[in-house]
Amino acid sequence: MTTTLITGANKSLGLETARRLIEAGHTVYAGMRDLAAGDAARALGAHPVQLDVTDQASVDAAVAALPELDVLVNNAGVLGTSLGVEDLDPEAMRSVLETNVVGVVRVTQAALPLLRRSAHPVIVNVASGVGVPRFLATEGHDEHPVLAVPYAASKAAVIALTVQYAKNLPTFRVNASDPGYTATDFNRHSGHQTVTEGTDATVALATVGPDGPTGELHDRRGRIAY
Repeated sequence: MTTTLITGANKSLGLETARRLIEAGHTVYAGMRDLAAGDAARALGAHPVQLDVTDQASVDAAVAALPELDVLVNNAGVLGTSLGVEDLDPEAMRSVLETNVVGVVRVTQAALPLLRRSAHPVIVNVASGVGVPRFLATEGHDEHPVLAVPYAASKAAVIALTVQYAKNLPTFRVNASDPGYTATDFNRHSGHQTVTEGTDATVALATVGPDGPTGELHDRRGRIAY
């Protein structure tokens, strides 16, 4: 049996990832800040666990509650309050990086001892095409109209840290997924993809074999060149 921890799994992409991985035979622990929001995850057969990626004590307690761990999906993330330069200040930048980047590192570092006991450890970091500079700079890409600085910078950092973790952990499979422009609360459900389509890459990377890719960014169509 494959044991999986997903952060930010009470709704949207995280919840759909939990549903699909349970369907694939995984035992899923659904991390969420507020266990009162765990009814949907429980209904799927997931095990809700209190986990706030910005709180070290919360992360440590969540990981300590796991019997084992084979797959970590770092899904939790925030858009932030700054949507351009005019409303950008250091605190707006800091708050997004704390969740989207430091949070990934905090959870991953806490989970490493358990993952190292797995015969086939896997880490998937949910990034975004908004973290790919050429997408931001190229007209016609969904990402091009995005002006938000903190979110784009945080997802670029997630892609870079994925590569570095993969290099440091050669026996792991460590990859990043790009959900694509998916209808979620982040974009007021304006995205043209369903949450199922938006989790295709994450689910595929969470179920790779020992000879699967590592240090790569994938969307639902396959590998994205940096």
